[in-house]
Amino acid sequence: METRVSSVSKEVIIGEGLPTVLIGERINPTGKKRLSRAIETGDMEIVRKEALEQAAAGANILDVNVGVPGIDQKTMLPRVVQEVMEIVDVPLCIDTDDIAALEAALKVYKGKALVNSVSGEERSLAGVLPLIKDYGAAVIGLVQDDEGAPTDSDRRVAIAHRIIERAESINIPREDVIIDCLAFAIGADTKSGPVVLDSIRRIKEELGVNTTMGASNVSFGMPDRDLINSAFIAMVIATGATSLIVDVAKVRPIVLAVDLMLGRDPYARRYTQAYRERQKLSQPKN
Repeated sequence: METRVSSVSKEVIIGEGLPTVLIGERINPTGKKRLSRAIETGDMEIVRKEALEQAAAGANILDVNVGVPGIDQKTMLPRVVQEVMEIVDVPLCIDTDDIAALEAALKVYKGKALVNSVSGEERSLAGVLPLIKDYGAAVIGLVQDDEGAPTDSDRRVAIAHRIIERAESINIPREDVIIDCLAFAIGADTKSGPVVLDSIRRIKEELGVNTTMGASNVSFGMPDRDLINSAFIAMVIATGATSLIVDVAKVRPIVLAVDLMLGRDPYARRYTQAYRERQKLSQPKN
């Protein structure tokens, strides 16, 4: 099953057996004071810088989120989407829980957007899915519902089924829904890793759809987070995750190595090209 998203000039295909798609997470003001202030004041310099750096680092898709408390997302989100579209050619993931802002951003987007996200909550299903249908977008389905975020795989899989069923009921094709299996902090619940892996496996077997998650969430609050993230990324890709929401510059070498080991990089072309690029950047300038 292939999920296709696009900008004006570039299409990205997410699917089993294909290279893992990396969704750059850094245009998101959560925990970023400078970016939050820039969005509040309408200063797009940091936004443009983040977009260019993530694209240069190898991001396949860029997540765009302007969720600063108190901000008018309906005005700011389409503005930021337009700014990013002007300077990079990769497709965008429009990230908001504000229905009006989502529609405003979809109106200005050129291509087939990815939307982050719809959940199993009734308000979300009723508000987001019609926009996905009307604008021909793809959407990330978050496995939480009106009872909250489940800690077990049974409820996660059940919510994934509900999201797919509601999408298909209004003629959104199954391949246009990517399920976010929810990675929780391993420090708070040491069983959260196995639950994620079981959820990915079962969703793949039962629904056949593509899956994703914010890969760094698992290490929150733990020492040596990069080490934990690397181990987790290798396991979720091997289990069946087809895309990840990540800081691309940090994790792309790991993902390329995993794809190579899984036979998704013929003749190791992507891996060796990325290695040469890193070597070139590390050499001292004259």
